[in-house]
Amino acid sequence: MPEGKSKKIHRSTCRVLYGDTDAAGVVYNANYLRYFEIGRTELMREWVCSYRDIERMGIVLPVTECYTRFKAPALYDDLLVIETTVAELKKLTCRFNYRICRHDPLAERPQLLAKGYTIHAAVTRGGKLTPLPVDIALKLESLLS
Repeated sequence: MPEGKSKKIHRSTCRVLYGDTDAAGVVYNANYLRYFEIGRTELMREWVCSYRDIERMGIVLPVTECYTRFKAPALYDDLLVIETTVAELKKLTCRFNYRICRHDPLAERPQLLAKGYTIHAAVTRGGKLTPLPVDIALKLESLLS
């Protein structure tokens, strides 16, 4: 979808745990993938179906590609807002985009900390690529615009 088109944005929140930080007191970089997962899981649960339901269909959606661009550090006890959108849908894959911002009620607007994406392939439990189920693909498609 071209930049500038409106998308349905799902927002989730989570608080940075002490165990998410490194010796410098900032969120360790790999934890952003967990935050992406929180956003994606909640978007799916609220607007499509739960991952448990997808697994019951005999399908899993592993990450096949990911990217994160760090803009500012998240710190212990920060309240994070995870914005998740469905960015692309193909027969076998889907892409989710993310923006992670620090929520500060005293700030004029949330501060962007990181942005990125993950791409997921539909795979059977046996490891073979398979088309996304039609009902899931239709619900994901409805979130593109």
